[in-house]
Amino acid sequence: MIYSIRHRTTLLYEPAVRESVMEVRLQPRNEGAQRCTRFQLEVTPSTHIMEYRDFLGNAVHHFDIAPAHTQLEVQALSLVEVRPVQPPDAASGGDWADLDAAVANDDHWEMILPSHFARPTQALNALAGELNCQRRRASPLELVTELNQAIYRLFAYVPNSTRVDSPIDEALRTRQGVCQDFAHIMLALLRPLQIPCRYVSGYLFHSDDAEDRSLEGASHAWVEALLPGQGWTAFDPTNNLVGGSRHIRVAVGRDYADVPPTRGVYKGETQSELRVAVTVSASELPPAEPGVPATVVRSRPVLVPSFARLEQEQQQQQ
Repeated sequence: MIYSIRHRTTLLYEPAVRESVMEVRLQPRNEGAQRCTRFQLEVTPSTHIMEYRDFLGNAVHHFDIAPAHTQLEVQALSLVEVRPVQPPDAASGGDWADLDAAVANDDHWEMILPSHFARPTQALNALAGELNCQRRRASPLELVTELNQAIYRLFAYVPNSTRVDSPIDEALRTRQGVCQDFAHIMLALLRPLQIPCRYVSGYLFHSDDAEDRSLEGASHAWVEALLPGQGWTAFDPTNNLVGGSRHIRVAVGRDYADVPPTRGVYKGETQSELRVAVTVSASELPPAEPGVPATVVRSRPVLVPSFARLEQEQQQQQ
């Protein structure tokens, strides 16, 4: 399947701010069954955009806008091919000894330790007891599948019920949240069992026949667990899905703190408004030919007024 993705982030300031510094993680990854064949990043006001790869291989674009401005717009256009993947097979899945051997032979400690948003709490321990997952049992694949289903069953998907920086205890207390919360809860349940698992930010294509709880017009988040005989396997507790050709991966990290789509600071005493619009559609365009550059970085000039000071982080709610 080939997908066309448009992700537009607009920040409005009143009065104007002076200087914005921002980094974005919006370019889909190019690995496994997924291939990002075209990527275009546009920023207004005009600026010089630079790029680097972070410690997990995510593409990060960053820029500095020095003149005063009342609006900042970042638009990412992507064309991504995702080939069908086979669902995890219990017959070829290994046991806990196989998992321990795989972990011992590679460096996965960052995906086993607690992280900023995925860490044990009293409320999480109570949920682990309720789900009988405080200790290893069954096989790794069976246990991860069971937890994926349990989070879907026990938690209601309620947009705007939590904030982008909410600790997992908020969702645990109310039994409601969004995809970011459910991914963090699942990570926090799996890591004490020494199952390497990571947070994935990206998009979900909503087909006409799918019964997804997550909303169109927004980015999405899910979990990948390292399983013996399967490798990194995607689980989507928001929609009770095993990752497949509808999941489009942008960035991976220990949790959301590693992979926000946009993050930045500005100078100025101002009121700000964040608007995000995401469109994911099936595309009839063929993938780019090998050797054709896949990335275009474009910056459009705009006239802006002059003003103000202060510093604040802006992040996108999923």
